[in-house]
Amino acid sequence: MWRYWVGAVVALVLLVGGVLWWRSTAVAQHGISHAATASASPDADDEPMPATPAASEKTREEKRFSRSDHDKNGAISRDEFLAARHRNFAKLDVNNDGRLTFDEYAVKAEEKFGKADADKSGSLNPAEFATTRVARKAKAACACQPKGDDGD
Repeated sequence: MWRYWVGAVVALVLLVGGVLWWRSTAVAQHGISHAATASASPDADDEPMPATPAASEKTREEKRFSRSDHDKNGAISRDEFLAARHRNFAKLDVNNDGRLTFDEYAVKAEEKFGKADADKSGSLNPAEFATTRVARKAKAACACQPKGDDGD
């Protein structure tokens, strides 16, 4: 008998989980949450929402095209398209022989390992390994102005 009860509880948990997952995908697709719809009725004391910033005249693709079109002739040649790859390859090919060996490829990783291995044991403990994490740039903060205390 207990198996039936366990089956019923598992089915209920799966059903609730499915409904919650379905609602979260609907929110992600449409960008509307219940909190946003519930607070849609503005109070008289609320300040109006700031206007959204105007879009720039160039789209991201136009800007990317402009960065790649070095001679500004309106077309990207094969050399222009591969210029960044050539630069990156040249940085790695330290002996300038046109071939990239594993040692040339792994120089930065070996230097990073050497700096992290503080006790020079040839292996990294958890504290040393933590120093090798990639430093990510902080996301831009909200450009919204906070409400001021002007007594209103």
